[in-house]
Amino acid sequence: MRTRVTDMFGIEFPIFAFSHCRDVVAAVSKAGGMGVLGALYFTPEELEIELTWIDDHVDGRPYGVDVVMPASYEGADFAPGELVGRLQAMIPDGHRAFVENLLARHGVPPLSGDADPGKVLLGWTDATARPQVEVALRHPIALLANALGPPPADVVELAHAHGVKVAALASTPRHALKQVEVGVDVVVAQGAEAGGHTGEISTMVLIPQVVDAVDVPVLAAGGIGNGRQMAAGMALGAEGVWTGSIWLTVEEADTPEMARRRILEATSRDTVRSRSWTGKPARLLKNAWTEAWESAESPGTLPMPLQFMLVSDALRRIGRSDAAELATFPAGQIIGITNRVRPARDVVYSLVEEYAEACTRLQHLTTG
Repeated sequence: MRTRVTDMFGIEFPIFAFSHCRDVVAAVSKAGGMGVLGALYFTPEELEIELTWIDDHVDGRPYGVDVVMPASYEGADFAPGELVGRLQAMIPDGHRAFVENLLARHGVPPLSGDADPGKVLLGWTDATARPQVEVALRHPIALLANALGPPPADVVELAHAHGVKVAALASTPRHALKQVEVGVDVVVAQGAEAGGHTGEISTMVLIPQVVDAVDVPVLAAGGIGNGRQMAAGMALGAEGVWTGSIWLTVEEADTPEMARRRILEATSRDTVRSRSWTGKPARLLKNAWTEAWESAESPGTLPMPLQFMLVSDALRRIGRSDAAELATFPAGQIIGITNRVRPARDVVYSLVEEYAEACTRLQHLTTG
């Protein structure tokens, strides 16, 4: 396969795999696509360890790093040294009580004394994401992606100075144009079917609008889980695909067993767009957690990054308990067809084979 993105990165297949698991990233890159490591959950020190491991296991193949540098969030004008403290003070006591009561009703115990207080904010702000960018650019990455809006222009310039291409996710044509204005090399047009932060326009409608709006390569994202869907995205003008949820259940993924089991059993109706994770709309696995935040008793969600700061400890407590009914995480509607565990390499090859079959079928329709 050859498109502008395969030429841009020297990859065999225009398949980009977003994952928080380094093993998945390396496996996809070695299979001919490009793995992209989500940096959000790592401290700069942890990210250094993860990227060093990838460098040693990717066999010289290109890979990328994804950060979150939102264009707007609470506390953007706070000094870095006082950021966490001032943000913590903005969280209402009523919201804290709501979370504690919810956990108590489901029998979720407190965290033990080894809880890491540094995980409360993560990379949800410009100030906390920039150290991640600095770490990433010390490694031979091929792509730096921003998951939430256009990246700062100076970060784009810094990446380009290191010979690194920049991508950013867009959920509307207007967002895509803003990203091109700051110099991104690739736009990821992400439809509402996608897991994590996503907009309201479906992939089928969004991709041609973004393709027509910008002159840089576009990747199709949201609901891409097999080769037929990949072919549909390419037919709409995309030059590759950006995938995420399909890697949650591959053999290499470090997805907790409870979560993996729920994904394998889920249908495409078992996700919902909710602000209960970060304060911005994100598609999550639907359950008692997401329902509680939509209930009459809910105090309402807080703006980013306050909502995640409010619930970060709660999510870790849930993860360490048996309260499966509260365990939620980003997942796209494509989990409805994810029903078995396979090596990441096999998923890449299946995408390519099914894509070729879909193209052949379409050709037969036009040639008779």
